[in-house]
Amino acid sequence: MSRLADYFVIVGYDHEKERSGSSCGKILQRFPRTDWPDCPFTPGIELFCQPTGWVLSSQRQQPTFFVSVLTDIDADRHYSACLTFYEPVARTTKPDDEDLDDPDVIIPHHSQMFAPKSLVLITRHFYFDTFRNCLGIIYTAYMDHLPVEMETLVGNILGCVHSPPPGGPQYRFSIGAGDRQALQPPLCSTIPSTHDAVALLFDQLGVQNVINVYALSLTDHKILFHSQSFIRLTEASHALVSLQYPLKYTYVYIPILPSPLIEVLNTPTPFIAGVHSIHREEIRDLLDVVIIDLDGGSVHIPECVVLPSIPEPVLSRTIRALHMILHQDLLIADHAFPPSPSKKSVPPEQKDKEIRAVFIRLLAELLTGYRSCLALIRIHPEPFITFHKASFLGHKGLVEDDFILKVLSGMSFNTFVSERGPPYRVCDIFDEVYATMQDDLREEKADPSKTIHNVKQLAQQLHNNEVPNPQPYVQKVPKPTEGSYARIHQPTFPTLDEDKVNAIIEDGISKQAKNNKVTNGRSQKRIVPMGPAISTVGDRQKIVDNNARRLEVLRNCVNFIFDNKISDARIIFPAVVRSLKSKVARIALTQELGHHIQSNRAMLEHQQFDLVVRLLNCALQNDSSMDENGVAASILPLATSFCRKLCTGVIQFAYTLVQDHAVWGNQQFWEAAFYQDVQKDIRQLYAPQYEEHIMVRWRREGSRHRHSMELTAVQTQTPESKRRSVSPYKQKEIGALEIAAEQLRIWSTLSEGQQQEMINNEESTVYSQAIHYANRIVYMRVPLDCSKSLKNTGLDDDTKSNSNITASLAESDSVDAESGFDETEEGGNVVPDVIRFVTRFVDKVCRDSCVTDGHIKSLHQMVPGVVAMHVETLEAVSREAKRLPPIQKPKILTPALFSGEEIVMEGLRVYLLADGREEGTGVTMGGPSLLPAEGAIFLTTYRIIFKGIPCDPLACEQVIMRAFPVSTLTKEKKMNVQYLPHLNQWLQEGLQLRSNIFQLLKIAFDEEVVADNVETFRKLMNKCRNPATIFNSFAFTGLTIAQPATMHKQKEKNKTLRHYAKKTLLKTAKKAGIKTKQSSRQKTKYVLPTQQYGRSLTPRSSDSESEGGRPGSEIFDDLSIVDENEFESSLFADPKNLEKLLEKPGYHDYIRLGLGSLSLTATRDRSASEPFRISSVNAHYSVCRSYPALLVVPQSVSDDNIRRFARTHRQCRFPVITWRHSRTKALLLRASSFHSRGLMGMLKHNTSTTSASGESTSSLEQEKYFSVLVAATPNSARTGSYKTSFSDSLDSLDSLVMSGATGGSLAIPESSDTFRRPAKTGKSSRSSLKLKGQSGNGDFVALHLSGDATPNTMRRTLTRIGSTKEPPRTATLNPARFSQPNGEVERAGDLISNSMQGLKKVSLYVLGEKAQMKGVKLESFPKCDFIPVDFYEVRHVKASFKKLMRACVPSSPHGPDASFLKAIEESGWLPQLQNILQLAGAAVDLLDVQGSSVIICLEDGWDITTQVVATAQVLLDPYYRTLDGFRALIEKEWLSFGHRFTHRSNQTQANQASGFAPIFLQFLDVIHQIHQQFPLSFEFNQYFLKFLAYHYVSNRFRTFMLDNELERMEAGWLLEEKKPHRLDELDEEAGFSQKHFGQQGGLGTPIWDYIDKHHRKTPLFHNFMFSPADQEMVLRPYSNLSNMKIWDYYLTEDLAHGPSYDIEVAQREISQNEDTDSLEMPGHMVRKIINGCYDNIMLQQPDHFQWQFQEILKLERDLGHLPRKWKTFWDRLQSPARDPSSLPRDMHARSHGRSIHKRSTLEILVKGKILGEAARSFAQPHRFEELTYTTAVNCDLCGEILWGPVKPGQHCVDCGYKCHEKCMSNVPRNCTKLKAISDVSTSSSSISRPSISETSSTHGQQDRVMTITPSQIYEQFTPSSTEHRTHEGYLYKRGALLKGWKQRWFVLDSMKHQLRWYDSMEDSTAKGFIDLSEVESVRPVGSKHVQGAPKKADESGFFEMKTTRRLYHFLASDSRVAHEWIDKIQGCIQ
Repeated sequence: MSRLADYFVIVGYDHEKERSGSSCGKILQRFPRTDWPDCPFTPGIELFCQPTGWVLSSQRQQPTFFVSVLTDIDADRHYSACLTFYEPVARTTKPDDEDLDDPDVIIPHHSQMFAPKSLVLITRHFYFDTFRNCLGIIYTAYMDHLPVEMETLVGNILGCVHSPPPGGPQYRFSIGAGDRQALQPPLCSTIPSTHDAVALLFDQLGVQNVINVYALSLTDHKILFHSQSFIRLTEASHALVSLQYPLKYTYVYIPILPSPLIEVLNTPTPFIAGVHSIHREEIRDLLDVVIIDLDGGSVHIPECVVLPSIPEPVLSRTIRALHMILHQDLLIADHAFPPSPSKKSVPPEQKDKEIRAVFIRLLAELLTGYRSCLALIRIHPEPFITFHKASFLGHKGLVEDDFILKVLSGMSFNTFVSERGPPYRVCDIFDEVYATMQDDLREEKADPSKTIHNVKQLAQQLHNNEVPNPQPYVQKVPKPTEGSYARIHQPTFPTLDEDKVNAIIEDGISKQAKNNKVTNGRSQKRIVPMGPAISTVGDRQKIVDNNARRLEVLRNCVNFIFDNKISDARIIFPAVVRSLKSKVARIALTQELGHHIQSNRAMLEHQQFDLVVRLLNCALQNDSSMDENGVAASILPLATSFCRKLCTGVIQFAYTLVQDHAVWGNQQFWEAAFYQDVQKDIRQLYAPQYEEHIMVRWRREGSRHRHSMELTAVQTQTPESKRRSVSPYKQKEIGALEIAAEQLRIWSTLSEGQQQEMINNEESTVYSQAIHYANRIVYMRVPLDCSKSLKNTGLDDDTKSNSNITASLAESDSVDAESGFDETEEGGNVVPDVIRFVTRFVDKVCRDSCVTDGHIKSLHQMVPGVVAMHVETLEAVSREAKRLPPIQKPKILTPALFSGEEIVMEGLRVYLLADGREEGTGVTMGGPSLLPAEGAIFLTTYRIIFKGIPCDPLACEQVIMRAFPVSTLTKEKKMNVQYLPHLNQWLQEGLQLRSNIFQLLKIAFDEEVVADNVETFRKLMNKCRNPATIFNSFAFTGLTIAQPATMHKQKEKNKTLRHYAKKTLLKTAKKAGIKTKQSSRQKTKYVLPTQQYGRSLTPRSSDSESEGGRPGSEIFDDLSIVDENEFESSLFADPKNLEKLLEKPGYHDYIRLGLGSLSLTATRDRSASEPFRISSVNAHYSVCRSYPALLVVPQSVSDDNIRRFARTHRQCRFPVITWRHSRTKALLLRASSFHSRGLMGMLKHNTSTTSASGESTSSLEQEKYFSVLVAATPNSARTGSYKTSFSDSLDSLDSLVMSGATGGSLAIPESSDTFRRPAKTGKSSRSSLKLKGQSGNGDFVALHLSGDATPNTMRRTLTRIGSTKEPPRTATLNPARFSQPNGEVERAGDLISNSMQGLKKVSLYVLGEKAQMKGVKLESFPKCDFIPVDFYEVRHVKASFKKLMRACVPSSPHGPDASFLKAIEESGWLPQLQNILQLAGAAVDLLDVQGSSVIICLEDGWDITTQVVATAQVLLDPYYRTLDGFRALIEKEWLSFGHRFTHRSNQTQANQASGFAPIFLQFLDVIHQIHQQFPLSFEFNQYFLKFLAYHYVSNRFRTFMLDNELERMEAGWLLEEKKPHRLDELDEEAGFSQKHFGQQGGLGTPIWDYIDKHHRKTPLFHNFMFSPADQEMVLRPYSNLSNMKIWDYYLTEDLAHGPSYDIEVAQREISQNEDTDSLEMPGHMVRKIINGCYDNIMLQQPDHFQWQFQEILKLERDLGHLPRKWKTFWDRLQSPARDPSSLPRDMHARSHGRSIHKRSTLEILVKGKILGEAARSFAQPHRFEELTYTTAVNCDLCGEILWGPVKPGQHCVDCGYKCHEKCMSNVPRNCTKLKAISDVSTSSSSISRPSISETSSTHGQQDRVMTITPSQIYEQFTPSSTEHRTHEGYLYKRGALLKGWKQRWFVLDSMKHQLRWYDSMEDSTAKGFIDLSEVESVRPVGSKHVQGAPKKADESGFFEMKTTRRLYHFLASDSRVAHEWIDKIQGCIQ
């Protein structure tokens, strides 16, 4: 027996250290004074006595008791039972010196305080109640003065009371205070005792939470409990550890963690710990710690922690069993006649044991079969056993289960194997449960009621283990008098006599040594039951009907190979390769090959050898690197046996060709294979003593080679013969563990000599096997060509050995995160790497197996020699292998090229691999298996081309071709090692080339292609892809490009800083309207650098990808404005050039529309009959460099006016007229977005008297320009109120509204919660919605919501039309209530009417951005309305296009959860098309139905604006649906108005960083959608759109190059002379050569000439369904997603000839293929099969019309007639008459479509009005603080009462918003934050100058009103002005060098582009600022990177800002605020 307690310690408050400022405890006395030899004293015990700190108390406290756990240096746990009470102490305090008038006078203050004192027992036994009793007796003797000396009590506890051993009898004792106590030891020490701790844990957390915490603890996560009770922390931690039985928790275990040691929680290792709840805030930010609140019953799992899931059905079975125990009523709750409730409650102790029984069964079920996977390595002198994890996972089908993987990799399971692995030991409950678990589960499956019965039986065993003695013993324990701790006069705890205590201890020890007769009679060793075999459990693969057939085919193929029937083997070889995906087939393959080895058939011919190697590679490829099925281990002896003879004396083994697999680099595999073979040898060593037949067999086979012994497991029988014939000795076969158990049992009976002999034999066995495996590793690791690096080096030794991998954050780089390939190794390090790998392996297995140091040393000396010898042998093998005749490879096919296209790099032999598309693979889609294909890849000046034939010769022999223009390459990616079943080799390198025309080349280079050629190919490809200028592209290849004439003299810009500053000030003054003094010197010119082949602008950052990232007027004015005087000579000096320019289709369209004539004088003396003119104000591109030279403007607007107000728009792209409605005369205008409220907005309204000239400012000119546009709209002349009409009229807005009444319900977008407050009057329950205008004649349109509408119902009805997420829930318009006689609005209707200006009929609608519409004042723009609209920015288009490409052309097949349609939906491409159609449709309705003019002004005016304007014109004007009209539209809207084709398409090297943006492609897709719905309305067909989509990025034509007309003018493209067409061009058979078209002066080829020539020759682009008479004038397509179609341009491909849009190449490839077929099959043409993914159906199978035209052409040639154009015949045809019966249906369809279209328009208008007014409400969130309302107030959200101290409310500190705490989540983000200030501006406001009347901040309870004049805005910009405040708040800023941190008030101004700081929020003078243009980056940083941080700073609140000048550091209050600042700043600098 051992001591009950080791030490008794008295710990008290340290008053001496208190005087120095620290409070702590100290040990007053400890007994015994010296340490026990077997149990040293643990220091630091005083910290655990008061875990929250030693502090004095001002009140008397009750005594407390808890138990802490201490862990010593040997990882042994010691329990510290602590009883704490408080003693009164007198304390003298001294006031602060600064409070004393006379420092010499000290006035002491006496106060009685109470100091804690602790009595501590330190023990190694888990008897908490006994320790509580013993300490309580000592405390009782002290308080109640019991007649017993306390020295006696302490001495008896330490020396006289001993703990009985496990399984011993009950031990009764007394410590001398008249007490009677008893100790009852458990029956088994390995089973933890819990009393009721587990049941208490379930009561605190619940079933699911405990299961989650249990799973987290098993997978080595960090677990932290917190509670207000220390004893609860200990019990919870102990309960969690006990649930893991039979596993033992081996990591850090601190149930009670003292406050000074709180930093321990940052350790990277797993732990289970507990802290007091006062540290709740400190532990909240722990990243990877699972925090459990015992008091609140909650579990917080961090985001970085993945909750492991216990595999099914174990989890479900466990939860059901727990519900049977804890919630019995749950199982019978649905019974119709439930039984009467039982009055007898189940005691907690019983629940505790039943719960533990469930978890024991859980682990027993999870670990079923584990003993079958134990590998016995050594028996003597100590057993050493390992666990084959891969085999266990493979048999149970849990290879991918993360939970099981982590459990088996943990230290707890390793300890479990080492302790419970030996087959002869003491068994406990788990061993019994494990042995019978499978039988119990089968019974419970048949009878579920037996589950609770078995659980209760197991629970009874656990109870008997804790309480083996059923007879209770009545204990007697004295307790102190109740309330004794509160006595006023309380004595101090006495100091104990150490000598007396030591004497009692020594006397007790001597007596115990004489009387120690108790022995442990239950700890008897026995053989551990094996349990079920692993082969009988788990998810075994079910044998299907055709599995036997597959194995038969496999056996036949192997027999054909060894019978040298190679042709027969090759026929069925593909089927065998497919069957090897099954693990059954792989195992059968190894068995079949092993049979042929035993038949001495290992030496093979070359073809046999190649096929065997391919089979081995296929088997290894389909298996994982873990080798869970044992395939790699079975292949090891095969690879070292099969060989072929290369020449005399040189033999090549199969292992030289199967090395490129990750399994050979996995050290865990080698260890497991080694241990399995060692176990076989150990068994063979002892088996003769137990099995006589084994001895006979051993002698018979003793002469065979060692490989024969290894292959005993690889039997010669087939699976069928094995099942038929069973060995008669199999019943007597004994396993290795059974042999080990018997050996361990008789070990003590053997002599010392016999024992030593056995030890030596086992050690020699392990040593010999280590030598053998060292050679095997060398065989498999040294490559055949030693000059190459290792391909399967694997991972580091620490991660790949059998080590434990924890789940802590510090070790998050797990094994799975690695690729398995070490790419850093050089080719010459093969030998050292192999030696290092083998040495690591030898050290690991030999040390674990107790091999002697001498043998280990000899192994280390042997390994380098073995490697060197093997390398020398392989040199001869490699040399001879290269001399073998190469494999016959197909001939490289040369592709057809254009005239002028040259090959840059000759073909490299590659394999075209199958990508994610199923077409062409012949699997599920059917058809021949075209891919993978073998051929070559070519790089030309125009394309990247693959051409070859399929790899499978039995599939087809067709030519495979895939190509795309090199300019369309968007991404190049290297691929890993690939293995193809159809090939005889591994493909080491590969490339994946993705094109933006939806082509993907996934190629793998042949082994004959060296790495240098691959790298050369990549470099040349990138060089061709990224030319320096567009003049280096293919469109200009072979042409002499003359450098454009320099239009100005190049001069260095801004030579000095002074020069730059002067120029900047002059420009600023000029823009502000301030006249500058004229200088006599020549004006400085802005010069852009001239490129080599003309002008190519540097890509700007203005991608319109984010509002914060768009350029302001100050930034890009220099790029947008070029003064006329800057050009010394101009191409437009001659008026004839302008007239020549006017003949271009884009400009000529203005004359067609009747928009005036060319105006050169800019005078106003024109006739009134011409309201518009074509102005040449931008002829020199001085107003806007991205606009065309000729612009359409109103007649009354002069050129000088244009120059003034152009600055009010971004890039000076002011509104210009681009189309006019022929009937309504309404105008369609386009522009860029208005300038934001920046410096220009402040200066342009300067009312200073210095401008005496009276010149109008830009804003006034803008207002005048808008008024002229309104006057030019005929609709503006109509006056009077608009009466409601239910007819579908085409001339009023009422018809738009009526469409909601007649065509269905109208959906209005949901508004802010601010406007959802219920009416407080309650007068009416019927709601009406009125949209009321602010000005005009007071007319309004009322939208009534039918039915009784409450605010809640109205909130539900306001949704979006056409939403992709859910069907619209709409509010129906009631025509009967369409208007009201008065202008009053019902209270419930304030929802919308208070939040928007009304819908009224105006003459001009401006569709713009939300952010730019906030400051518009409608009274300055009469009869105009500004509608903010939603649109997708360029960054959204880019992201969506990438997802669309991955969906349509995936690099790998879609997974089961990611289908093609789901990927299309996730791309968001169709909603973007829908948005364009809706915006264009709104413009169509406003122009056609309303008769109002429309201005589209979105972003910079060259992307989204172009899409909408062009789409609207196609819908409105039938001319644009013809070939000529569509060309005119593209030239006018896309080319002339400056869509940045070069920038968006990344055509040059300088534009690559911006990323590809398919703006024009999106427009073509929109036209495709319209074409699908209106096929009769377009002259051109779908192929024409695809042709444009292909060639606008192909760089074959010059048309879609350069960014604006200015650049094209400088390149000389616009004024070139067009040559007349040659007659002989029509007779060319092979297309058109470069010399015959498009080379006007060597300026490249226009695409329109190419299209015209083809259109005259063939109807390739013509739509035969085009019917001009039947088409609708105005198209109104459906824009809902259900009517959208995925464009087949994204999906189809032509593998026969590549893309068909290179017409000449496609025709040549087709003719070549047809010639080949005709040579093979001469005679008549046979029927041809068309494959959808191979052939182009349009070319191979033309429609009826094309076929007829071909027949006509053939007949004309046969008759000798001159061929005539096809158009001549087509125009002579008469269109069929239309069926009159279809007219009503057509009219109905048109009416329905018009109604739907109008509703969409009205939705955009209404939503725009709502958002335009309420956008500011959603800009700022509230800052709520808790506030107790002393008076009754109402919640601003729900309207209910808000009052009382019990339930305090929430109050916004900025705007005063009041609400309940429960309402906080629903409060809208509409904090006004600043109160309104007065508007003192007397001038009319403009769009670019916002209203000065803005809101200002409210600080405290007072409103602060500031009056600002326009002249003071710039100079006195104070923080009270909120118009430029993007973000603001307090931050700590670190000063410059040697300066500290200081808190400042920061304001982020996105308009001034500054970050300013002030001393405080109220300060009006900025102390400094940071120019955001100088900011390079802003990112969060940790506190360790910042020095001198403020105290109590949040570590996650630091961030830094790097500028060109210095590095700034900031500190926010927390991480959320820091990230918010970072996001805002990044939004401004992007």
